[in-house]
Amino acid sequence: MELMDMTAVELAAAIRKGKTTAVEAAETVLARIEERDPLYNCYVTVDREGALKQAQVVQAQIETGEMTGPLAGVPVAVKDNLCTKGLLTTCSSRMLGNFVPTYTAEAVVNLQKAGAVIVGKTNMDEFAMGSTTETSAYGATRNPWNRAHVPGGSSGGSAAAVAAGECYFALGSDTGGSIRQPAAHCGMVGMKPTYGTVSRYGLIAYGSSLDQIGPLTKDVTDCAAVLTSITSYDKKDSTSLQRQDTDFMSALTEDVEGMRIGIPNDYLGEGLDEDVRMAVLQAAEKLEDRGAVIERFDLSLVEYAIPVYYTIAAAEASSNLERFDGIKYGYCTDNYTGLHNLYKKSRSEGFGEEVKRRILLGSFVLSSGYYDAYYLKALRVKALIKKAFDDAFAKYDVILGPVTPTTAPKLGGSLADPIKMYLGDIYTIAVNLAGLPGISLPCGKDRNGLPIGLQLIGDCFQEKKLIQTAYTYERSRGPFAVIMDTEGETATDSWGAVYAGRSQGAGERQGIQGNEERWNKEGSRHEQTI
Repeated sequence: MELMDMTAVELAAAIRKGKTTAVEAAETVLARIEERDPLYNCYVTVDREGALKQAQVVQAQIETGEMTGPLAGVPVAVKDNLCTKGLLTTCSSRMLGNFVPTYTAEAVVNLQKAGAVIVGKTNMDEFAMGSTTETSAYGATRNPWNRAHVPGGSSGGSAAAVAAGECYFALGSDTGGSIRQPAAHCGMVGMKPTYGTVSRYGLIAYGSSLDQIGPLTKDVTDCAAVLTSITSYDKKDSTSLQRQDTDFMSALTEDVEGMRIGIPNDYLGEGLDEDVRMAVLQAAEKLEDRGAVIERFDLSLVEYAIPVYYTIAAAEASSNLERFDGIKYGYCTDNYTGLHNLYKKSRSEGFGEEVKRRILLGSFVLSSGYYDAYYLKALRVKALIKKAFDDAFAKYDVILGPVTPTTAPKLGGSLADPIKMYLGDIYTIAVNLAGLPGISLPCGKDRNGLPIGLQLIGDCFQEKKLIQTAYTYERSRGPFAVIMDTEGETATDSWGAVYAGRSQGAGERQGIQGNEERWNKEGSRHEQTI
C-alpha cells in the first residue's frame, strides 16, 4: 500500500511497527502539498521546517515507547481560525494577515500531545462566514473531485486537503454545518460533536453559542480516533463540559440491530436534488438490511432554522468582531485622520464583503427597537427547535437525512446570490442551534460524479451511537476511494457510478420507493418491534 493511500490510523500503526517513520510521512505530505496545492489552494500557510522538527521529536518518542497512540506521527492540517503559537493565524482575512498568536488552541494542543504533526493552516471562508470557501482573502479553494466546483465551507480548505491527499486528516470548525457540508462535497467524513465536548479555547469565534471544533477524516475509524484525542475538559473555556466516557473508538462496532432511525419528511421535500434523495434513501435501506428500524416522521420548525440561525449568528459575529479595530493587532490602515476615522477605514479595508454584510445584519438585529422583534424572537424559536429534537429523540436513536440539498456548486455560482448560499445549510443548521452532534459521510455520487453526503444526527452526548451507525453503514457500503483529478475532469472512485441516482435501474428505484411507502405507513408496527 502506498503511504498516502493509508488512513491516519493505518499510518500510525505502520510507524509503530517500523515500516515507515513520522519524518518520512511528513516529507511525503509536504511533497504532495508542493505538487498539488497550486491546483486546489487548500493552504494559507505551510510550516515545512516546523513540521519536520515535530516529526523528528515524535519519531524519537515512538521509538522509545513514550508515544503509542493511534495518531502518533500522523501529519495533520489545522483550519486557519485555530490559534497556533508562533505560526500565522489569519482566518483567511486581510484583517489578520499579520497575526501570529502567542498561544495554541486547546484542541491543537491535544493533537500535539497525541503525537500528530502539524503541517500547516488551511484556507477557509473569511472568519468562517460562508459556505463555499470563496470569501477567503487568499482566493477560493477548489474541489479535488472537480476543480470547477467549490469544496464547500467554511472548512473547505481542510476538507479539500484531506481529499487531495495533502494531509491525513484535518481540524475544522462548525457553526452551521461548516465541517459536515464540505465533508459531503469532498467525499470525506466530518463530525460536529455535542456543543462543549471540544474546548473552544483558541478558536477565533464567529458565533460563540454555535461554534464547535471537529475532525475531517478519510473514514469513520479516523474520525473516532481524532475525536477521542481532541475531547477534553478545559477550565479556560467556560462552555467546556466534563465528560467521563470519551473513548469513541470503542464505538467502532458493526451493529444497528433494532436501532430506531427516523427520516424527517421535512428533509426530503422541495428543493432536494433527486440524485441526493435517492442516495440517502438507499443508505437508509442498507441500514435497514442490517437490522435497523426505519420510519419517516415530521420534525417541524425546519423552515425557521435558517432565519433563526442567521439572526443569532450575525448578532454574535457583530459582537465578536468588534475587537478588530486596527489598534491592538491585525490590519491598520496607513492613511487616516483621527481615531474614529482609523476605526472606520481599518475595518472597511480589512474585512471582506460577506463579513461586513453579516456585521451589519448583526448590528441591526441587536439595535434599540429591533432587539425584541428579531434577536429575542430568534432565541425563543431556537428553544422550540431544541424541543422538537428532544421529542424526536424520545422516539428515535438516530435521525438520518441529507447533508445538503445538492452536490458541490460551481465556483462563482453562490456568491452572486447570498440567499441561495445560505439555503445550502438548511439541513445542517438546526444541529448547531440545538447543540447536537452530527456526522457526515459519503453515500454516493450524483450524475456528474460529485460526492453525496449522508448526515446522521444524535441526541446530546450520543456521539458513540452516531459512530456505531456510521461505521456499520460504511462497512456495508464498501470503499469510497478518490482518484485524483489533475486535469479539471471529474474524479471517479472504486465503487463506480452505481450509487448515482440516474444510474440506478428501474427495479432499484422501485425498491426504494416501496420502502418509502412502508416507512410512512408502518411506523406503528416499527415502534412495537422495538
